[in-house]
Amino acid sequence: MSSSPPGPKGEPLFGSSRRYARDPFRFLSACEQAYGDVVQFDMGPIETYLLTDPEDIEQVLVSEAGKFAKPEFQDDALGDLLGKGLLMSDGQTWRDQRQLANPAFAMGRLTDFADDIVTHSDELLVGWQDGDVVNVEQEMTDVTLAVIVDLMLDTDLSDDRVGTIREALEPLGARFEPDPVRFAAPEWVPMPGDSEYGQAIDTMEGVIDGIVEERRGSEGDPETDEGPDDLLSVLLRAQARGEQTDRQIRDEVMTMLLAGHDTTALTLTYTWYLLSQHPEMRRRVQAEVAEVVGDGRPGMASVREFDYIDRVIKEAMRLYPPVYTMFREPTEPVELGGYRVPEDGTLMLSQWAVHRSGRFWDRPDEFDPDRWARDRDRPNFAYFPFGGGPRHCIGKHLAKLEAKLILARTSQRYELEYTRESEPDLWPTLTMHPRDGMPMRVHER
Repeated sequence: MSSSPPGPKGEPLFGSSRRYARDPFRFLSACEQAYGDVVQFDMGPIETYLLTDPEDIEQVLVSEAGKFAKPEFQDDALGDLLGKGLLMSDGQTWRDQRQLANPAFAMGRLTDFADDIVTHSDELLVGWQDGDVVNVEQEMTDVTLAVIVDLMLDTDLSDDRVGTIREALEPLGARFEPDPVRFAAPEWVPMPGDSEYGQAIDTMEGVIDGIVEERRGSEGDPETDEGPDDLLSVLLRAQARGEQTDRQIRDEVMTMLLAGHDTTALTLTYTWYLLSQHPEMRRRVQAEVAEVVGDGRPGMASVREFDYIDRVIKEAMRLYPPVYTMFREPTEPVELGGYRVPEDGTLMLSQWAVHRSGRFWDRPDEFDPDRWARDRDRPNFAYFPFGGGPRHCIGKHLAKLEAKLILARTSQRYELEYTRESEPDLWPTLTMHPRDGMPMRVHER
C-alpha cells in the first residue's frame, strides 16, 4: 500500500486553493484526468483527498458509510445557515430526524402531488408572453419554491415573501464561493461578505418564523399523531410531544426551503439550456408529451410513460450536476484506492469530475440522452447526483417528479431559446449556478 496519493503541487500557505478557486470545474476534471482514482492536495491547511473511482465512492457512501461523517469545516458558516437539519446533522440526531421526516416523502404521498405541481406550473406560465426574455433560473426557482412550500410546509408564499427569499439567496450563495484567503484564514477572522451573509440568515429566519407561527394550531393531534402529513405538521406534532425544539424546527424548515427547491430548479434550468442547444431533442420531448398527454394535463400516470423525458433529465444532471462535489471525513484511518487516508483527512467526492470522466462515459462532454437506453455497463457510482447510501437525498423522488411535470407542462405551451452566444459561465457556490442567470426567449407554440 502506497503511503501518499499523487496530486498537484501546491503553493505555500494556499496549497492548491487558488487554482481551485479560479475554476473548480476545470481543476477537478484536470485532477481526475492526470492522477486517476485518488488525488491528494491541500486546500489551505485542509489536507484533501479527491476520490474519482466509483468503487471508492460507494465504499464511502454505502458499504462503509458508518466510518465517515460530515467534515468539521462544514460546521462553521454552513452550520450557521442550516444548523442541525437533515443535511448537516450526524449520528443519532440525523437518524431520529430522518425517521421523523420519512413519511412526508413517502412514495404513497408523492403520488397525490402531481396535480398540485402542474397547477404551480400553470401559475408560473400565465405570466409569460410570446417573445419575452426571462431569466429561466429565477423562473424555475420561483416555481420549485412554491411547490416545496406548498407540499412540505402546507402554506403559500406571498409575492413579498418570495421577493424576500430571492434577495437573500445571492449573499447566501456568495458566502460559499471558493476563496483561497478564506481557506487559509482561521474561521474567526472577519472577511468581506460576512455581514451580508449574517443579514441574509436573519432575513430567512424571519420568513421561517412567520410560516411556523401561522401553522401552529393546524398540525393535528400530537397524541395520536393524526393530522396533515406535510413535514412542518409532523415537526409541530413532535414538538408538542416534547421531541423537537424551536431550533430543530427552524433548522429543518431552513434546510427544506433552501435544499428542497434549489437542485430541482437548477436541474430544470440546465435542461432548458441543453434542449435549446439541441432542437431535435427538444422536438422529441414535445412529441413524447403530445403522445402521452395530448392537450390534457400531465399527471402521475403520464410520468410513468415519460421515457425520453426521464433520459433527458438524467443526462442534464450528468453534465450539470447541481451538487457538483460533496465532502466526508473519516472517523478513523481508512484505506481507499490502495492508499491510507488519515482520520483528519477531508474527502472530496466530485460528481462533476466523475460524471464527465472518459473512463466511464463515451463522449462524456456530449449531451446524449439516449445513452441511458443504450449504455448500461458502468459502475453504479459513475453517476450519483443525489448522493447515495443511507444519506441519499430524501427528496430525490419529489425532485424527479417535479422536474418531469414542469418540463412536460411548459413544453406543451412554449419553446425556450437561449439568448447568449457563449456557454453559461458557471458559479460555484454550495450548488452550481449559472453566473448572471440563464436568459431565454419564450416562443409560444
